[in-house]
Amino acid sequence: MTRFSFKIDATDGKARTGSIQMLRGEIRTPAFMPVGTAASVKAMKPEDVRRTGADIILGNTYHLMLRPTAERVARLGGLHKFMNWQRPILTDSGGYQVMSLSDLRKITEEGVSFRSHLDGSKHMLTPERSMEIQRLLGSDIVMAFDECPRADQPRDVIARSMEMSMRWAKRSRDGFDSGGDHAARSALFGIQQGALDEGLRRHSAEALTEIGFDGYAIGGLAVGEGQDAMFATLDFAPGQLPANRPRYLMGVGKPDDLVGAVERGVDMFDCVLPTRSGRNGQAFTWNGPLNMRNARYAEDTGPLDERCSCPTCATYSRAYLHHLIKSGEILGAMLMTEHNLSFYQQLMQGMRDAIGQGRFAAFAADFRRDYLRPSSS
Repeated sequence: MTRFSFKIDATDGKARTGSIQMLRGEIRTPAFMPVGTAASVKAMKPEDVRRTGADIILGNTYHLMLRPTAERVARLGGLHKFMNWQRPILTDSGGYQVMSLSDLRKITEEGVSFRSHLDGSKHMLTPERSMEIQRLLGSDIVMAFDECPRADQPRDVIARSMEMSMRWAKRSRDGFDSGGDHAARSALFGIQQGALDEGLRRHSAEALTEIGFDGYAIGGLAVGEGQDAMFATLDFAPGQLPANRPRYLMGVGKPDDLVGAVERGVDMFDCVLPTRSGRNGQAFTWNGPLNMRNARYAEDTGPLDERCSCPTCATYSRAYLHHLIKSGEILGAMLMTEHNLSFYQQLMQGMRDAIGQGRFAAFAADFRRDYLRPSSS
């Protein structure tokens, strides 16, 4: 098996379905990656995450570099062995988390100096250090280091930030390529920036393409701009990136976000929403989200979702899940998370099948009809 290859099996409009082949296995696209921030998909065992249908998960460079540290993970055999996940892992660069520490960080051309949110200790994260950390973790898909500015800032501020991110992208490429055996076994993705501006996005895409990456991410969206603005940007942004490489929309999103983004040519996604929502009592279903804290479910003997094939829906009633959530029982978070991740993977499989059969428009219309209809849940 090759280090990294991407094949498109079918297209339907802008929507694509295919697969990424890597040494640790196949990633079917469109793909949703559950987020394992601190070497753990919260409330789930790794083998159960796999059983939901996930081909790849995401690890967080910022959190792992602080605890338990990338050096310790490396001494213990790498992230895959450490957390017992033997399939591909994508690690983010740490940039987004560091940039969000507005009161604890300082950005320069060299990189970002910041204080740990855990103990206040000082750290410096540069493109080169980000590549080193991701190498120590043993990541399969490494993300270039970038800055993610708020979309509501002036255009000149966003432009300067994007241009610096492109310089950092070249340094990330050079740092990754010097990684020896790890570079020969893994892949590097660049990240397009430019907020909502079509011209800045095009400039970013051209700079990244000139450097050359295995895949390309669309960064700087899903940060408060709203779905309409995000979709308006996705109307042009994916098409600016190489068609023969996977396109990854970072940090997205709600089920209807995923359908709309696939419709616009996106291949990969990650988001904490299904796990975080599950822990907080929200279930995603084919008929829209349900708030399982609602008293209406206290004596409801039906499953969370009659169309879902997950173990939670096959075994437990809404009434029981309502009880667990209201009681603060850990089992409630576990079962709800299992369902939400399963639902997301069933949604991805449904989109893959629909694209392959040339009926994606009908699938999307049916999904929106059922998922977005008014609900009193």
